[in-house]
Amino acid sequence: MNVVGIDHVQLAMPPGEERRAREFYNGLLGLPEIEKPTDLAKRGGAWFENGRVKIHLGVEADFVPARKAHPGLLVDDLRALIDSLRANGYSVSENAAIEGVFRAFVADPFGNRIELIQSALEP
Repeated sequence: MNVVGIDHVQLAMPPGEERRAREFYNGLLGLPEIEKPTDLAKRGGAWFENGRVKIHLGVEADFVPARKAHPGLLVDDLRALIDSLRANGYSVSENAAIEGVFRAFVADPFGNRIELIQSALEP
């Protein structure tokens, strides 16, 4: 028996902030929102999936953002995404610590750390 993949990544968010989640994950990152199963929809939050990437945001009453633990998302045009995030008021930290990998970090609207990665590209 072996782990063969990751089905989804779950991040926490504060109650009542679904609009901000949609603006960031759908509007800026381009991940379509999918309908949550009826029983789970009652709990709030939002799910964003594009087939290969699945990020689920669940409501946590005593929310504390994940500032170190994070998903690493592959993107196809990191420079354009960084520009878009900054134009929308997000602080983005670029990082070239891994040779041959252009990457950056941004906090979602709730403070959760998100790594954005594009391989084989000079920053």
